[in-house]
Amino acid sequence: MRRRLALALGAVSTLGFGFGFAGNAGQPGLATYLDSYLWVQDDPTFGGFSAIEMKDGGESFVALTDKGHVTEGRMIRNDAGRITGIGTVDLVRLRAIVGVPLEGRASDSEGLALAPDGGFYVSFEGNHRVRFFPTAFSPAERITGHPDFGGMQLNSSLEALAIDERGHLFTMPERSGALDRPFPVYRFDGQSWDIPFAIPRSEAFLPVGADFGPDGWFYLLERALTGPGFRTRVRRFDVTGDTVNAEELLIQTRTRQHDNLEGISVWQDGQGQTRITMVADDNFKFFQRTEIVEYMVKPPLASASD
Repeated sequence: MRRRLALALGAVSTLGFGFGFAGNAGQPGLATYLDSYLWVQDDPTFGGFSAIEMKDGGESFVALTDKGHVTEGRMIRNDAGRITGIGTVDLVRLRAIVGVPLEGRASDSEGLALAPDGGFYVSFEGNHRVRFFPTAFSPAERITGHPDFGGMQLNSSLEALAIDERGHLFTMPERSGALDRPFPVYRFDGQSWDIPFAIPRSEAFLPVGADFGPDGWFYLLERALTGPGFRTRVRRFDVTGDTVNAEELLIQTRTRQHDNLEGISVWQDGQGQTRITMVADDNFKFFQRTEIVEYMVKPPLASASD
């Protein structure tokens, strides 16, 4: 693939464009805002990013759009670890099992998880399903679905996808079906799906991304549309077997503090610090932006007290 270097305007803060200062209403001291970067690229298929996975200690990444495209590239960082540029390769359209490019509702790709032995999994919310791709150029491979998937709400199903250290997949719908109903979490062990636990639903926040951190905790990215913009929330959960043992609120932003953050990756940098990288879906709208936002988080309180 032909490399395309997108050195885009340098790192930007969340000042301007009507956005407020970067604060955090999570549990005090657990998360520290680092920076935001405005990612632009001269490509008509660029935009609509719904998922991101960091690799190589934050030096490279794989990103997914909600139009069925995937791309990979490298993060250009300064000595402080802040993003100053992004070098990417071209966006590649995913292919169906029969080998044809995904189109229309079938291309609504939302969640991304990198397989430990290569390749990646993608969850879709148009036709509710999960597929495996050996490479970006390979046809999809079928993953059996849970019976619940077929009855999920259109455009509000499998937004989040994560993989744990055992290689088990976890996904959940964007909507639970009722304001007081928890979000069911579906787990795939390579053979079949089950529902080991549910995540409590609160306020107007809906899940849009998930990841397992280097600490083994399950990190959930949620958003809420309030008036003229979005709010972001990140919670993490201590999951052992089929049980959620603890919950911590890391980030909860004000409206328009960030754009429409949909993808999350939790990783460890060269100094052993845990970072959260999130990417915004601009919905291909001129008044939104493809923003990459990073926070640093402290170890879980439950682990620190053990």
